[in-house]
Order: sequence, then C-alpha cells, then structure tokens
Amino acid sequence: MPDRMSNEPLFDLFSYARRGPSQRDRLSSVEVDQIARTVRRTPEVMVKVLPRGANDSKAVRKHLDYIGRKGEFDLETDDGHELRGPQLGKDLLEDWDLELDEYRRKSDLTATRGRAQSRLVHKVIFSMPAGTSPEKVLAAVKNFAREEFALKHRYVMALHTDEPHPHVHVVIKAVSEQGQRLHIRKADLRVWRREFAKHLRALGVEANATERAVRGVTTPRKLDGIYRPARDPARYSTHLQRRVESVAAELLSGAIKVEPGKARLAQTRKEVERGWRAASDILMRDGQHTLAEQVRRFVEQMPQPLTEKEFFAGGLLGRAAHHRDLYKTLTR
Repeated sequence: MPDRMSNEPLFDLFSYARRGPSQRDRLSSVEVDQIARTVRRTPEVMVKVLPRGANDSKAVRKHLDYIGRKGEFDLETDDGHELRGPQLGKDLLEDWDLELDEYRRKSDLTATRGRAQSRLVHKVIFSMPAGTSPEKVLAAVKNFAREEFALKHRYVMALHTDEPHPHVHVVIKAVSEQGQRLHIRKADLRVWRREFAKHLRALGVEANATERAVRGVTTPRKLDGIYRPARDPARYSTHLQRRVESVAAELLSGAIKVEPGKARLAQTRKEVERGWRAASDILMRDGQHTLAEQVRRFVEQMPQPLTEKEFFAGGLLGRAAHHRDLYKTLTR
C-alpha cells in the first residue's frame, strides 16, 4: 500500500507554463506517470462535498437514512461494524453525540449572535465512471478514510450501485475525538482526489486525478441540486430552463453577449497549452519521443474553451441544424 502522501509532488502543469527555457528541468518518474495517464485519458476520480443538510441533527439523520436507503444498504463505520435498519440514523446520532454537539453550538450562537452555523458533519461522495468495480471503489475509499481519519474523526460510509457510476457516500463527524474541527478546503479536495486515485491504482484500477482545465474540460459545472435534475429525464431544472431560454433570446436577437469570464477562460487555456508543450519538449529532450508526441496530439485535440452561454448556444444551434436537415429530408 502506498504512503499517504508522497514527498514528491505530482505534475504541476501551470508551473511548467510559467518557467523559462533555462529553468526547465527533468520530469520525475511520478510526473511522467501522471502525464501518461492523462494523455491516454485514464478514468478520472471524483470527490465532491455536498454543501447542504449538514448543520442540524435532523438533516444529518435524514441524510444517513438516505444513504442507507432506510435499511436497504449496509453502512460501515470507522471501527468496521456494519449497520442496517430503519433506525440507523437515530442510532448514529446518539453514538456520535451529535444532538449534544448541536445543543452546545446553539448555546454558543446565543452568546455570539450573527455567527454562521458550523457543520455537524461533512458529506462527501467518492465516485468513479461506469464500468469500474464497485467493490474496489469501496475498498479504495475504506483505505483512504482509514489513513486520513482513523482515531481522529468518526465516519460512516455506504456503497451505492443504483446508478451506472459506482459511488461511496461518506459522512464524517466534523469535530474529532480530540476536539479539533475539520475544515475541507479546495486544496484538501485536490489531495483527497490524488490519494483516492492512488488507492484505486494500488488495487489494480486505472485511475487518475488531474484538474479539469489541465485536461481541456470546459463543460460548465453545476451544483448538485442543478446537476441531478439536468441528468435525470424524470426530473426538471427550472434554473437550466431559464439559462437556456436566456441564451435562445440572445441568439434570436442576433448575437451572444460575451460573458465576463471569457477572457480568463481563454488565458487559462493558453497557460495549459504552454505547460503541455513545455512538458513535451522535456520529454523529447529526454528521449521519450512517443510520449512527447502523445502530449502534442492531446493538446491539438482539446476542444475549444467555452463559457456556459457558448455551451448552451452550441447545443441550441446544433439542434436547430438537425431539425432543419430533417425537414429538408422529409420534404424532398
């Protein structure tokens, strides 16, 4: 099993984009491995923190009941026990003293009015694309959680296979047994993604953890409450409907208004391409010609960076073109 954190940092593409020719050094074996995984489009891990329903015991119990499907799925605790049954949410609240924590927090808030409520738990999802072994996803999450939280933060997890992509829900008690509060920052999530991917690879599962921009991904990201209705045909997203209708109105008026983030998106893409080309040059110089050429092709095949408006506009125009071609075919 690999160490929790390697002393050797993983490939930082943006650092290579900023370096001058004289500062370019060799790539480590760890960096070369990650470059190879990225350009051959190895499946990317996903680690996401759910933002809501973590501030009061009632919401936490509801989430625990949800991930256990009211007794349908097993929940595994940090001490290895498996729980099942309609009362597991209530039992865990008592075992973790969350209702007592909530009472103490409310008392503190009464004394210091205006302060934002702190979380009782953190709700995290670890996921892999469809086709990945669910059992190995669960095993990787167990290994990760054991190294990250054991003897510090209480946690419970459940594997879900009711969707094409296997995913594990993990609920982590925000305050440790030593009284330390867990704060999850973006930098922590980047580390967690890398560690999750490492544990999967240790189990023989191809897995990678790179930033979206590094891979040339510009598809707009949405909050979970927006994403799920958009993905599920049986559900409905009023937010997306309003956004698409707004873009359609701009198309009908003759032009799409440029979004403020367009310039930043374009600048980020320039830095990404510059970094990849710098890496390709180093690989070529070190005699790894095949990988250097794969990097070049990877950059050439990146889709154009699109803002949300441009993304929606492309979809609307493509749909209009499809209906126009269909009409021509039917009226010949």
